[in-house]
Amino acid sequence: MDPVSLARDLVRCNSVTPADGGAQAVLINILEEQGFVVTKLKFGEIENFFAERAGPGPRLCFAGHTDVVPPGTGWAHDPFAAEEIEGIVYGRGAVDMKGSIAAFTAAAAEMPGHISFLITGDEEGEAINGTVKVLEWMAAEGKIPDFCVVGEPTSVARLGDVVKVGRRGSLNARITMPGRQGHAAYPHLADNAVHKIVPLLAELAGTVLDDGNAFFQSSSLQITTIDVGNPVTNVIPGTATARLNIRFNDGHSGASLTAWLRDTLDKYEPAATLDVSVSGEAFLTQPGPAIALLTKAIKDVTGVTPDQNTGGGTSDARFISRYCPVAEFGLVGATMHKVDEAVPIADLLQLKTVYKALIGAFCV
Repeated sequence: MDPVSLARDLVRCNSVTPADGGAQAVLINILEEQGFVVTKLKFGEIENFFAERAGPGPRLCFAGHTDVVPPGTGWAHDPFAAEEIEGIVYGRGAVDMKGSIAAFTAAAAEMPGHISFLITGDEEGEAINGTVKVLEWMAAEGKIPDFCVVGEPTSVARLGDVVKVGRRGSLNARITMPGRQGHAAYPHLADNAVHKIVPLLAELAGTVLDDGNAFFQSSSLQITTIDVGNPVTNVIPGTATARLNIRFNDGHSGASLTAWLRDTLDKYEPAATLDVSVSGEAFLTQPGPAIALLTKAIKDVTGVTPDQNTGGGTSDARFISRYCPVAEFGLVGATMHKVDEAVPIADLLQLKTVYKALIGAFCV
């Protein structure tokens, strides 16, 4: 099966999250022709599906998302035309991640084995009605695989140079510091909320959370905004708010970082409020046979020994890791989410070959 024509068909579907744009129907038709049993799983307005074809050996799952981010403006190529020019296909989602979906669909069509697909339309959106709920359904139905590969664009400089074996966690916090409003000329009658929140934020930002480890870089706290909403110059603000994000490694958890934030706030103002949301915990897939087979398939096909790391943002692998070993491997991500997102045809063909090699080695 030609992954290039399939990738172009998928890119032509305007599936800006949460819309599907017909992308999943394209895949479902192909998979059913290949003997896969497809279960459509719609949660809220989000289209998802699980597809499975029984076969010999351990169960291998490929996971991916058909939704894409908005194209924005300034494209030299129609973002949903999938133009092919001098060996490159242009379009929103070409790299992230319709190209990888096309590659592993084409690979599975040509290889025997017990293979399944977890396809969601809610990765670029809120990630509430997508992979999380499909996994719950899979667990209830006894469909959890032995190993899962997510086709995120992990490669950096050339196809094959990076495999993601984990991801950092992500915590967002909102701090509201109370004070007492007053006239700037009479500070003794007021309690400046800004003066209270600034040293707190300085301590948080100046704290070294850790030094990283063999698989994770050091955790990072970034203050993303400080807001007072004061329209005049002679009023001492009675409230100040700040937001921050912590990207953390497996030396921490959302709970432990929340406790640290609360303890630090209490030193400055016990009445300060803290609202926290954790979009994902840190996870690591330990080295083992499945990771070894994936890295060998990559090296055998591309000639590159991939670096195993955990850099970048979050992905749906954070949800899959709760159920089974998972790794991420896909195209070069240099143009993902950018204007004129594009994928070389040669990379699509080579990625299909890598996925075929993995199926041949794993599903025995």
